[in-house]
Amino acid sequence: MAGSKSRISRNVIILFLLMGCILISGSAWGLSLLKNHADKDFGPASASLSLFNQYYYAARLYLNKTALLEPVNPQGQPQPFKVGSGEPVNVIALNLENAGLIPDAAAFRLYLIYAGLDTGIKAGNYELSPALNAVEIAHNLQNSALSVVPFNILAGWRLEEISAALPTSGLQIQPDDFLSAARDPGNFGIQLPVHSAKSLEGFLYPDSYQFKRDISLQDFLSSMVGHFNNQLTPELRQAYQREKLSVLQAVTLASIVQREAMVESEQPFIASVFLNRLAAGMKLESDPTVQYAIGYNAEKNTWWTNPLSSAQLGIKSPYNTYVISGLPPGPICNPSLSALQAVAYPAKTPYYYFRATCDGSGKHNFSQTFSEQLQNACP
Repeated sequence: MAGSKSRISRNVIILFLLMGCILISGSAWGLSLLKNHADKDFGPASASLSLFNQYYYAARLYLNKTALLEPVNPQGQPQPFKVGSGEPVNVIALNLENAGLIPDAAAFRLYLIYAGLDTGIKAGNYELSPALNAVEIAHNLQNSALSVVPFNILAGWRLEEISAALPTSGLQIQPDDFLSAARDPGNFGIQLPVHSAKSLEGFLYPDSYQFKRDISLQDFLSSMVGHFNNQLTPELRQAYQREKLSVLQAVTLASIVQREAMVESEQPFIASVFLNRLAAGMKLESDPTVQYAIGYNAEKNTWWTNPLSSAQLGIKSPYNTYVISGLPPGPICNPSLSALQAVAYPAKTPYYYFRATCDGSGKHNFSQTFSEQLQNACP
């Protein structure tokens, strides 16, 4: 740090000596020559700078020409570099120097101010190389297409909830385009993991992703479907077969389990209840399937209306498991790995019913008979 301060002080002294000599000579030509050199090496100065500051920064850039135009390591390999949201320019510059990507943080800041790039750095995750010089790195940090942004899908989200997260994500994918492709992937060249599925609902694996800002819609969806396929191991597929479920049926049931279970440890028990009901020819009578059928509730600003009225429980829909027998035609959300595993390896129980406990914990009481179910009602 001391060496850096002395270097800056020495540069400032040289700068004023240089400008003093030019001014003493009374030569505007000298100042113009200095600015022309800066224009040639670094491009034009920002129009927001006063004429004096344009000369001032041009002179300082001249003194730091080597630090700005020569890379730290011409044979260096790209490495990850993160710019945090709202991170100050001086912190970014120091982080770049500490990462071995630029030789001089102070010189880097000078160039950013001179070029008017200090306010244009985009937050995100970048791949930067020490084979680039400081000027090139400065411009890379302005190019949002080169950065990588996080995109999170929460377990239990339906397609519309994923779509709603796109406008503020930093990705260039339009929500309507996403929904069109996710609902009819075949027309967009996206292969379904299960041929009998009609859409990508249930097959966009919930996780934290890192995407380039300019990722295409097809690559965006294919990446998440591919991640889902990676979770669907041969062992998991075999376990579904043992439960007499196709993959589509298993994912559909897992999506219901996902929405029903507030506590992950209860997922195998809830899966057991539904499998027991299916085996006995009973209707599933799952509230989340009705919520999915109803869709968006503008009054409550939610896709998952709760509580449900008697009229809503009777809504005619192939997804309403109070009305239809068996499973709905497809998943109602995108389930987590734990929900997928709960259906593959359910708990072995005698239960046919479950009801939320009255303590607000999100847990459930499980029962074997309907009379027991009634006794578990909250007062």
